[in-house]
Amino acid sequence: MSTTPTVLLVHGAFADATSWSGVIAELQGHGIPVIAPPNPLRGLASDAAYVASVAAQIDGPVILVGHSYGGALITVAGVTENVVGLVYVAAYVLEDGESLGELQGRFPLSPLVGSLKQWTYPTPAGEQAVEVTIAEDAFPAVFAADVPADVTKVLAAAQRPLAAAAFEEKAAAAAWRTKPSWALIAAADEAINPEVERFGAQRAGATTVELQGASHAVAVSRPKEVAELIRDAVRATS
Repeated sequence: MSTTPTVLLVHGAFADATSWSGVIAELQGHGIPVIAPPNPLRGLASDAAYVASVAAQIDGPVILVGHSYGGALITVAGVTENVVGLVYVAAYVLEDGESLGELQGRFPLSPLVGSLKQWTYPTPAGEQAVEVTIAEDAFPAVFAADVPADVTKVLAAAQRPLAAAAFEEKAAAAAWRTKPSWALIAAADEAINPEVERFGAQRAGATTVELQGASHAVAVSRPKEVAELIRDAVRATS
């Protein structure tokens, strides 16, 4: 069984696991085992359960890394026994019993809120549920202002929608109460108000770094700095 934790990267809404590509390359270059599974984006409880199930099947210790909505998921999934640390990247850090909407509601809303486009999808029960993406013309400024335009255009076309119901689901646990945590604040984030990120990180007692000029897509634009914080967590828990 390895003593070096495996890093499990959890992407957020409006993105997919390829958004971690630069971070993955950095971690692999330092010999750190890493996996970036797809996030279903169907609901806080079910998505967290999926992340927890992936973590539980990894031999040895695991560090969960969550970007954006993925932060809410690792907060809940982090209670899994072999999880030894949590890293939040421009992410929501929820309290037990708190929803995304409640946390966001403490602070002025970001430009993201007025830039969402609604879609519908069929549920297993045969009903229609609502999911949201970011309007493509708003995507560059809201999500990835520091990413090259040609890359951003592809990201906007390939974004994964989030079930709207996820905003109202309450977290069933707050793993940061018993596990060490780290947080990266994207100071120029237009998708999540940076004050939301700072508040959550401070409440969790996370070791925090802040990147000036960094957009919400900080894992794409600044992979070295994101990977360095993750490596700090790996070193501290190895």
